[in-house]
Amino acid sequence: MSSDNKTNTNEWINRIEEKTIITKTDIAENTQFSSERGLNEETLLTTNISELQGKLSQIFDKINIKEINPITVSKEREKLSFEKGFDIIVDEINDLIFKSFNEGIGIEPKLLKKKFIDHFNNYNTNSKEIYNWLLNNQNNSNSIFLLGYLNRFGIGTSKNNKKAFNLFISASEKHHFLAQTFAGECYQCGNGITKNEKLAFDYLEKLANKNFAHGQYRIGYFYENGIGIKKDLKKAFHYYEKSANNGNKMATYILGYCYKNGKGVEKDYNKAFELFRQSATGEYSNGIVMLGYCYEIGIGIEIDMQKAFELYQKSADLENMVAQYNLGVMYENGKEITKDLNKAIYWYKKSAQQGYQKAHYRLNLLQYQ
Repeated sequence: MSSDNKTNTNEWINRIEEKTIITKTDIAENTQFSSERGLNEETLLTTNISELQGKLSQIFDKINIKEINPITVSKEREKLSFEKGFDIIVDEINDLIFKSFNEGIGIEPKLLKKKFIDHFNNYNTNSKEIYNWLLNNQNNSNSIFLLGYLNRFGIGTSKNNKKAFNLFISASEKHHFLAQTFAGECYQCGNGITKNEKLAFDYLEKLANKNFAHGQYRIGYFYENGIGIKKDLKKAFHYYEKSANNGNKMATYILGYCYKNGKGVEKDYNKAFELFRQSATGEYSNGIVMLGYCYEIGIGIEIDMQKAFELYQKSADLENMVAQYNLGVMYENGKEITKDLNKAIYWYKKSAQQGYQKAHYRLNLLQYQ
């Protein structure tokens, strides 16, 4: 068969595939069409199928079946499925990051990275494959942002703050909330761009005013510490409260500190305990360790060392270095548990490896006794 005939055959194959794949979208469109023309869905689908069968019969009468390469057709289908699969993964990972940051647990990168890996495993892929696909498929704000995020944290590639910043800016211009958040934080810390705290504040204030919980938390932090704006504890409290009311556990935790220490509000240990209790739900390790501290010291609640130990253990298992240190102290001193210096050293080491200086100090004392 000539090359022209082969080309025509391939075109017919493509048309056949396009006609035989009936998606939910097709049905939805057909339903809309039928309502406009006064036809019901069943009649329309029956008519379409009958027409399709007739056309297929005519097509196959003209085509030499031996010229259809099933391997080529199979590969094209696999490629289409592969591309659609990666699009879905990218969107779902964006949703995962958005939800994690809005709930206040995105600030714990180890926990978020674990969720990434679990999600990739569900699709039988990995971060390197996702990264390589994104390099050639930056066709929407989600894919551009995710490529920046992977570069920022060195997931599937080596860290590259400059590349990450440029990608965040690109996605920000398409009104991507997370990209605008990270662009602001790049300006705050000087990651991939010259440090500019005023510009960082401007980026995050816009998000806070759009009722984005993570943006509200970040602006509260800026007001508390005078970053890009004059220090104002009352305004800091205001934004922390707004973020907490929108479900952000980190803001709820900080709000508890405000009531505990009287920052921007009058001291109230009972409110502090309740806020720490709220922040400890789920996997927010800072909230869990702080609730344990309330039970150990008696902040807004009666002292309960066993409860404190259980909460420290839970937070330590989530890799919280303060909780690991507190467990070490309890094992070293035998507070409501059997004294065990080996376990104390174990937890001090875990904490020290994450850079907690108090753990370094206690570890050195025990090892040189």
